[in-house]
Parts: sequence; C-alpha cells; structure tokens
Amino acid sequence: MALFGLSEGQFRFATFVAIFLIMTLLETALPRRERRHQRLARWPTNIGVLIATFVAVSMITFVVPITATLTAIWAQSSGWGLFNVVGWPVWLEALIAFVVLDFVIWAQHWVMHHVPVLWRVHRVHHTDQDLDASTAVRFHPVEIILSIALKSAAVLALGADPIVVVVFEAAVNGAALFNHANLKLSGATDRVVRLFIVTPDMHRVHHSSTLAETNSNYGFLLSLWDRLFRVYTDQPAKGHDGMTIGLEDYQAEGPTRLGWSLGLPFRKR
Repeated sequence: MALFGLSEGQFRFATFVAIFLIMTLLETALPRRERRHQRLARWPTNIGVLIATFVAVSMITFVVPITATLTAIWAQSSGWGLFNVVGWPVWLEALIAFVVLDFVIWAQHWVMHHVPVLWRVHRVHHTDQDLDASTAVRFHPVEIILSIALKSAAVLALGADPIVVVVFEAAVNGAALFNHANLKLSGATDRVVRLFIVTPDMHRVHHSSTLAETNSNYGFLLSLWDRLFRVYTDQPAKGHDGMTIGLEDYQAEGPTRLGWSLGLPFRKR
C-alpha cells in the first residue's frame, strides 16, 4: 500500500519528521513558557524512549504481525467489520472511522489515568518537567503496545479502509506534536481552534502537577470528548506561566534520565 508514492512506513515517518521540525521551529520562535531544562537535558531521554518503543514494537510485530494498518488490510480482504457489511459511501465510512478511532484513543487515555496498574505505565509520559514537541513521543513501550492492540481491535470491528487508518494515525501523531509544543497562540486563535481540535494551551493543562487538572483534557485530536464527558478544564488555576509541569512526586532529576524513565513503571513509589 502506497500514499503519494511512499510506503506506509515512509509516509508516516516523513509526516512525523516534517511536523516535528515545524513544531520545533515554531516553539523556538514563539515559546509559550520559559523552559525549566534545556533541550539537550531532555531530548536524548525522550528520543531514547521513542527508540526503545520502536525496537519493542518491531520485535512484537515480528512475532505477532498485528498493527492497526495490517488489521485493516486483513479485514478488507476477509470481509470483516461493519463497513464491509453495510456498504456505506466511502466519505461517510472515513468520517465515522476518524471519529470512532479518536474516541477510542481518548477513552484509552482516560483509562490509563484511572486504572492504577496502567497509570504506573502512563505516568512516564507525565513525568516530563517541560512540555514541547519531544514530549509527544515520550510514551513507554508497554503503553504503545497496548494502544496498538486496542486500535487494531477497533479497526477490525469497523472494517476501516487501510488508507483511512494510515491517514488517521498520521493525523493523530501530528496533532500530538502540535498540542504538546511549547507554542504560543494568540488568545483569539486558541479559542477558535480548540472548538475543534486540541491546542497546546488546552493540553498543557493536562500536564499540570495539580491532580484535578491532570485528570482533565484527555484529547489528542478532537476536543469535543472532554466537553461531552465533562472533564474539560479551560485554563490552569495558576496560569500557564505559574503552573508546574510534571507530577508532584517526580520533580527531581530522574525524569531527564533514560534508564530511570523506562524503569519507572516497575519501580516502587
């Protein structure tokens, strides 16, 4: 399967690199907050977590070749899933797939915060003490593997088109890079954009050290789920400049170290 002459992997990687570079340039030119740590103190760890995740996922999928895209290809060829039965217009199926898959990711994120054993894994993401584009890739390998399994199940149930799945995953990854960026938008721009998609100011609230704010604003792409399920917080109580990023219990140097970050889920509090 190819998009714009690129394989699925090439398309997703090219999209990721392009958006990452754009966000990095924008947050350098228009920073929202003063950094607590310089990039060189955090980026090796965050990129290291990404590499560890890539290796772990590659090993798992080599043994059990299941990804959202491979599941979509199999479902399409085997006639599995809702869309392979009902025969709705392509545009409607694509729209439904986008909305449903985005909700699945939102629901997974909510569950990761409220099930203790899953929170042990997800808190690796939240221990970053600054927020920028690199935070968007700071997810423990165990969390990403669980996410792949969940998305694959949703894709199988829907029978979503493989191209729609690839585009959706690229869009979600791009949205995560955008809303984790240390990027300053004007108040008017932020208010309009967050009516539809999650903005950096909206998602930054979720990375507050204040528990009530951490447990809000779970969205990655669409902003409607947080409002619909009444877990939306408009602004942090201490303001974006006064708030503390990260988790209250992990404000020392540990989160800037790769071994510490990868071992956190297995370490006693």
